[in-house]
This record gives sequence, C-alpha cells and structure tokens, in this order.
Amino acid sequence: MKELKWPVEKAGEWYKTQPWLRGCNFIPSTAINQLEMWQAETFDLETIERELGWAAELGLNAMRVYLHDLVWEQDSAGFKTRIEQYLSIADKHGIKTIFVLFDDCWHDNPTLGGQPDPRPGVHNSGWVKGPGTKVLKDQSQWQRLEAYVKDIVGTFGRDPRVIVWDIYNEPGNNFLISLNMMPILRGVALFWQLIRHQVVHSSTRLLMTQAFAWARAVQPEQPLTAGLYFLHPLLGAKFNILCLELSDIVSFHSYFNLKVTKKIVANLEKSGRPLVCTEYLGRNAGSTFETIMPFYKRHKIGAINWGLVAGKTQTMYSWEDYYPEGQEPPLWYHDILRMDGRPYREEEKMVIQELTRED
Repeated sequence: MKELKWPVEKAGEWYKTQPWLRGCNFIPSTAINQLEMWQAETFDLETIERELGWAAELGLNAMRVYLHDLVWEQDSAGFKTRIEQYLSIADKHGIKTIFVLFDDCWHDNPTLGGQPDPRPGVHNSGWVKGPGTKVLKDQSQWQRLEAYVKDIVGTFGRDPRVIVWDIYNEPGNNFLISLNMMPILRGVALFWQLIRHQVVHSSTRLLMTQAFAWARAVQPEQPLTAGLYFLHPLLGAKFNILCLELSDIVSFHSYFNLKVTKKIVANLEKSGRPLVCTEYLGRNAGSTFETIMPFYKRHKIGAINWGLVAGKTQTMYSWEDYYPEGQEPPLWYHDILRMDGRPYREEEKMVIQELTRED
C-alpha cells in the first residue's frame, strides 16, 4: 500500500506527546564535514561523548545530525554500526536525533577519504553537498540513493531515539559557496551559481520527491520533513512550496531577528502542523538565544540552533566573514561553546539553562 503524508490530525497528536524540542545542529568539533564525522578512520566517539555531555548540561534534548550517502555506499554495515554507537551516546544523555539524508549546501563533488584542513577564517570551508550535482544529474546512480534511504530509514525508522527524518536540507540552495570567498570573487561565483541553479533545479525537485516516497515506503514511525528557507517576507526559495506539500511537520530555517521571525511563524502556522525551527542563531542579524529561544518556547516551536562547539567547521564566522589570519571574529555568528567546553558567553549559557529547566 502506498504510504501517504500524515494528516494534520496525526501530526498534531504526535506532537502533543513530544517535549519542547531544543538543541543544536551537531557535528563533533574534530570533523570538518559529514564525511569526516562518519568515516571509520575519523569517527570520534570520545569527542561525541564529551560534547553531547556538554549539550545535556545545557538542558538540550535534540540534535540535528547530517548523514551522507557516500559513507553508506562505502560500507553500509559499518556506517549503521557507527550510527548505532552515536545514538547510544545521545540516548544516554537524554538527547533525541533528527537525521538529515541529503543536502544541497556548500561544496560540490564530495569525495571519500581524507578531508581538507579548514581554510583559516572561513565559515564551513569543507562542508560538502550530498549527493552533489554530478549524481543529481545522473539518474543512473539514483538506484543506490534509493537503497541508501530505504536502508537507513528502514533500519532506524522505529527507533525511539530518532525523532524526525529531515529528508533534504535546503534543496536547490547553490548560492552559499559564493559567500565564503574573498569579496572580489563573490560576484563571479554568484553568477555561476545562478546558472548552475537553473541546470539542476528539475533534478533536485525530482530527487526530493522520490526521497520522500522512498522513506515512506519503509513505513517509519517518525514524521518526515524538509525545511523551508530564505523565508524573509521579501524573499522566497522556489522549493518551499514543495517542502510544505511533502512534509508531515513543518520545519524551517530563520536567521532573522524576532520581528521577522514572528511574521514567518504567523505565516507557517496557517498549515495547522507542528513547527520546528531546524536552523537559527545569527548573532549579528539579531537572531540570539535571548530574543528567539523564549519565543519558540512559549509557542512550543522546536528550537534547533546552528552549532554546539566551535571547531573545524568554523561556523563562529558568518557566511560573509573572511579572516585570512584565522583570528577570532569580534562577534561569533553560530555556536555556543569553545573546544574546552567554556561558553562563548556565560550569560547565554545562563539563558539557555533557565529556559530548559524543567517546570
């Protein structure tokens, strides 16, 4: 029987049984991207254990974690064993997981093996797309993508430690790569990305639609979603309508201040479905814990900020920062903690802990 999108009523009933979700997009500080996090040679259980422990001390109960099809293709059994190890640690700390299966952000042509060192002073200098443009345009490879989705979701689709499946992160977002270049190169890179965007647009739409169908075919107990992005009232990503059409619950990204965030939420609430913000925290744009997190808590909107520990992804820099000497920026963009566990701002830690304290 063909599995269908959850009715609004089912989504609402599911959400009533959940706590207020609050957490981070998580990658251990020793990994520059999804491949380095999950490949056997660089899978860092010690750091994962330590940093998820810090998250629990903050009162966080959910992590959004990116997977990658290439690690599954290389060694599916080993990959699933490492996922199991990660989930065991997270569960020990009272943390549920939102897994992300595909991603259109940052660097193309992902390759297994040793990953590059971070470029000094550059946000996400080594993050990779999944599956990447070449595979998007080559449907002869989609059979393995189907097998990847069905195997991962089929294996963990009834696992209570997994709370949501985020099928595709920011589909069609080919523009970020131009932002973390030197300013003189950004215009040329952005123009090239606009051309590429038109080329891969239809393939992305089809893959996302297929990926939802593949995931539903193995009948997971958790809801499926894909986050809406570019949600400023004056902007809008072409894929947002499709994300809404396919998702059981509405997830979205907002790095805007509270005034804009309230407008976004008011519009999304029209769906009648539970809301989870799966990316926020852009301090220099007014998206802070002090302003955004209390609003999300009052409305029981899931609050998943970008970044826990500032490490090799270097997301303490904003997308448009460029510090070639690698000096610390005057204001962190993302992330909460330094690599030794100290908070970037003690007052932020206090706000988070106050908001996450049990009533």
